[in-house]
Amino acid sequence: MSGFLRRWRRSILLQVASSSIIISLIVIAVVGTLLYSKITDGVYHEKNSAAIAEAQSLVDYTQAQLDSTRYRPDVSLRSVIDGIFRVSEVSPATSVRETIMLATPTTAKISTVYQGSSNNVLLSTIPQELRAQVRKNYYSQSMQVNLRYSDHPERSIRAIAVGRVVGIPPNYIYEIYYLFPLTQQDKLIALIRGWMLGTGLVLVLMIGLITWYVIRRVVLPVREVAQIAEQLTEGDLSRRLLIRSEDEMGRLAISFNEMALSMQQQISRLENLSRLQQRFVSDVSHELRTPLTTIRMASQLIFEARKSLDPAASRSAELLVSQIERFESLLSDLLEVSRFDARAAILETKDVDLKPLVLNVVDQLQANSDPLFTVTAPDNEYRALVDDRRIERIIRNLIANAIDHSEGKAVEVTIVQSEHEVAIGVRDYGIGFNDRESERLFDRFWRADPSRSRVRGGTGLGLAISLDDAKLHQGTLKAWGRPGHGAHFVVTLPKSPGIPIRTEPIDVIPSDQPSTILANLDNEGL
Repeated sequence: MSGFLRRWRRSILLQVASSSIIISLIVIAVVGTLLYSKITDGVYHEKNSAAIAEAQSLVDYTQAQLDSTRYRPDVSLRSVIDGIFRVSEVSPATSVRETIMLATPTTAKISTVYQGSSNNVLLSTIPQELRAQVRKNYYSQSMQVNLRYSDHPERSIRAIAVGRVVGIPPNYIYEIYYLFPLTQQDKLIALIRGWMLGTGLVLVLMIGLITWYVIRRVVLPVREVAQIAEQLTEGDLSRRLLIRSEDEMGRLAISFNEMALSMQQQISRLENLSRLQQRFVSDVSHELRTPLTTIRMASQLIFEARKSLDPAASRSAELLVSQIERFESLLSDLLEVSRFDARAAILETKDVDLKPLVLNVVDQLQANSDPLFTVTAPDNEYRALVDDRRIERIIRNLIANAIDHSEGKAVEVTIVQSEHEVAIGVRDYGIGFNDRESERLFDRFWRADPSRSRVRGGTGLGLAISLDDAKLHQGTLKAWGRPGHGAHFVVTLPKSPGIPIRTEPIDVIPSDQPSTILANLDNEGL
């Protein structure tokens, strides 16, 4: 059942066909029920009218026969009574009727000698309700009853009972009832019901097949478009639709092919531009290293001789050395970015204890910084197969970023491990970041406050490179921030390559900050 529901959700053909069948069933059921009700009422009403008319004629004839016994000595009352109970065919429709004659309550106190029925019909067949109506009204009264026989108690036939009061000489009042079986009408209604059910099922089947055929003619080209679109998404830009007609689907195929061709051309241009850009960055970065080395050697000589220079020249030598160091850092970052873009970055893993690595980075960075560092690492060892150079760069970037934005407040570094993961968290209580900034936090060359970054010497590549390094380890890098409440960066790494991250030993949302702005970037992110 679940498989069918899954297929139904994914198929317009099934959805439309099943919906059409269900709606057709509802419409045919409603219309068929109304028609069946009207036909049934009409058939029984016609039979009831015919029965009343026929019974009225019989009552009049019977009453005349009974009255004739008063002045005709050749006609005996008993023969007339026997003739009343004699069954005969009364119409061309060959509908056999039965007769019951009952004494009224007043007459019954005197005599019930003429009370009886034809063919052993039970006198209790006539309900008291109908008898009361007959005694109350002069005209004939009718009602549907269940005709039963004394010799076959289990036998029951639906019939229309028509009754009227008659007078029997000398002064007896009796109720006479003519019962007309509804056997033929029930057979006709059953036949109509069978034909209506069969016709309804055939109509539903035909509607379903027609809907399936029509929708299939429409859905198959759409399904082909979806398949080609998926292949284009997977990178096969050479796929095209076959143009089979000149109708709307044919025009759709032409437009789709033109769109695919335009996409292929645009993507090719972008790929060429990206390759040229990557090559340009890589070539420039490599080419600048040689003159930069010469400039660095010359600046180092000037820096070492700055004491013999005047104050202005000495200060210029210091600035020259610091800016060359910044330039070298920028070149290193650009080279690393070009490696990631070219997918040339590789891991050189080895078994490393991450705790000494983190402590070493903290010792290096806190020497000339104002914040107070606290390192929390409950376990003695945090061993993992990682590229220690890249992990050190991630930690250095995160801690340097925390120092730049801590505004002199404390910076907390936490190391926690689970069975298969190791997590390192860096928490500061500085300016934090807002919702808009969280969307671009890991973009290259983006800085939340460009003026501050220029003073501190940031390039805007640190977090982007850290994210790429984490992805290269099949790990995650997540960030939390709130304006005025600082930021929290957490890198989670698998202890062994190829093992996916199952748990996060450190929650990126601090326990004291339930309201958060979260930048969540994992292996499927940027």
